[in-house]
Amino acid sequence: MSKEKTVRHVCGISGGKDSAALAIYLKQQGRVPEMEYYFSDTGCELPETYDFIDRLEAYLGKKIDRIGSEAPFEHHLFMVGGMLPSPKQRWCTVKMKLEPFEKFVGTDEVMSYVAIRADEHREGYISTKPNIHPVFPFIHDEITRKDVFRILDETIGVPEYYKWRSRSGCYFCFFQRQEEWLGLYDNHPDLFNKAMELEKFNPNTGEGYSWIEGMSLSQLLERRKEIVDLATKRRKDEDGRSWQEILLEEGEPDDQGCLVCSL
Repeated sequence: MSKEKTVRHVCGISGGKDSAALAIYLKQQGRVPEMEYYFSDTGCELPETYDFIDRLEAYLGKKIDRIGSEAPFEHHLFMVGGMLPSPKQRWCTVKMKLEPFEKFVGTDEVMSYVAIRADEHREGYISTKPNIHPVFPFIHDEITRKDVFRILDETIGVPEYYKWRSRSGCYFCFFQRQEEWLGLYDNHPDLFNKAMELEKFNPNTGEGYSWIEGMSLSQLLERRKEIVDLATKRRKDEDGRSWQEILLEEGEPDDQGCLVCSL
């Protein structure tokens, strides 16, 4: 008689609030003691993200596997001719997150736990591989945004980058708002400068690749006051509230960002 193949249970950790809350929730529920946790490390994460992953790992009392591309971002950038990733050309997601994840899973039968909440209207990345089966505990148990913050408040807190940024992801994430790019400049000028060095322009035509459509990062700095004033005007009704209150009450970003950790 052939031995029955073991089913693996995996939970992706993005470095953001929802996936961390899901990992904590599943631990507290005690439903899946054999859970494997993984973090798709692009090598381009914020320092605050690595700190948050370490805090989560300590709370879980279990190793979070760091998986990632064998080659650095710069190698992949060279292979595509210097074309920076964008919402329409998300090769970074494929090369630095999806391919490492599928290598991590292999041909094993896998139950992949997805951190999509009951109050969200998105599906996340659903693998086409027949051996990967998504599970949605938050949807099943009607866990909402407020529940996520309650879970984190009672355990490890939220990532520090939420003080100036609305999402997890690489320091050069092209889904960032303009004021969040300024937040990167203020909090991590070295990373901002590194992102600026990756932009390429033809000095004769002005054409090239930039992180923000129609604007280079140097132009962003030149327009700093205008951008800050617009952001302040948009949030004029938030005066007097702490960043924690704004984070809790403000809606999700308009885009869905990187959904690989919602597998």
